[in-house]
Amino acid sequence: MTRDQFSIPIQRNLIEYAAILGWFLGLIWLHAKGSPNSSVFSVVVVLGCWTKAVLFGAENLKQLFDAARSNMPHHRFLLLMGINMSQMIMSFAFDFYVLYRNDPASFAGVTSSVSQAEALFDFFYLSTLNFSFFGYSDILPQTVPAKIVNLTEIVLAFVTVIFLLSDFISLKESLRESD
Repeated sequence: MTRDQFSIPIQRNLIEYAAILGWFLGLIWLHAKGSPNSSVFSVVVVLGCWTKAVLFGAENLKQLFDAARSNMPHHRFLLLMGINMSQMIMSFAFDFYVLYRNDPASFAGVTSSVSQAEALFDFFYLSTLNFSFFGYSDILPQTVPAKIVNLTEIVLAFVTVIFLLSDFISLKESLRESD
């Protein structure tokens, strides 16, 4: 085994963080222009959220199988999945934030007088709680698009944590036995 097989692809992950940030800034720009209308904008956010969820899920599955086939150490795999989870948390926090900017009634529990930076922090908080299955938040989605994005994150978190992280060792062992 070479050291490269066990390394974390830093450059690719930085590009992925940049793409998530680019999507967010593009949505902010689109919203600032006032186009499209509020309902269409919400649909764009939800469709983007679903697209990212499929991409995250596919990437995680690929990384699971690649890590199992290459006999990647468990701690290295957990680091890789931690990076992926931070990308997902950031991505959903941005989605929540742009939905809130589009319609402040999308979420209960965010004070209307809060600064934009504080609102963004509140949505990182919500996203982290969703992803960690903590099960409690004082911020609650109120509109259908906000509920859809929230539910999408919870389902993706469940699939990521339950199926990917818990199955890594057993998949690694089954692949080793089939050789």
